Amino acid sequence: MKSISHPIESLLQKRILLLDGAMGTMVQQYKLEEADYRGERFADWASDVKGNNDLLVLTQPHIIREIHAQYIAAGCDIIETNTFNATTISQSDYGMEALVADLNLAAARVAREAADACSERQVFVAGAVGPLSRTLSISRDVNDPGRREVTFDEVAGAYREQMLALMEGGVDLLLIETVFDTLNAKAALYAVRECFNLTGKTLPVMVSGTITDLSGRTLTGQTVEAFLNSISHFPLLSVGLNC
Repeated sequence: MKSISHPIESLLQKRILLLDGAMGTMVQQYKLEEADYRGERFADWASDVKGNNDLLVLTQPHIIREIHAQYIAAGCDIIETNTFNATTISQSDYGMEALVADLNLAAARVAREAADACSERQVFVAGAVGPLSRTLSISRDVNDPGRREVTFDEVAGAYREQMLALMEGGVDLLLIETVFDTLNAKAALYAVRECFNLTGKTLPVMVSGTITDLSGRTLTGQTVEAFLNSISHFPLLSVGLNC
């Protein structure tokens, strides 16, 4: 019998735990404008940043904390950090690659504060690791199907930087989510191993894929069963689907 090594594993033996919902749709309700995203720190940033929700942990942390608190009040046992696009690869769209460590560290701490403020029950913080804005399995050039914009090592490195900051910020587990390309997820799991080896600390890991249409397949063509088989080499706390 597997020994229980983490409080969340012990709790799962007793009851179902509720994961929070989407961060993006909650942010939309605040109807933020460009100036709100920029705040004082990025008032003179060269490019538009509206839509970069991850940036809000630095410019509008009270809003992100309030969203976490709303999910906790609704009964959620696990809240996700606001870090869906907080990697160098995804932040390159805004020229903010250098902010990745700050974004993840701040997001983890904001979520940690919200979780620890709940006195009724233990609330866990999941470090949210998104799918990236680049894919390892698909070419964007229909005339060059072998072309790739990133390499496996680059993707793994981007994930490693993100996860190390999330762990430093105090997350309880890691959630690799909205997986549309299993190879990206494999790079993320590879990065998890590296982070655990570097820090000497292990955390539970969750993976959540996403099905793109009625075909029942991921964007890169895998069925749910094939997706599960592809990541079964890694000891996961859970595997699910979102979006």
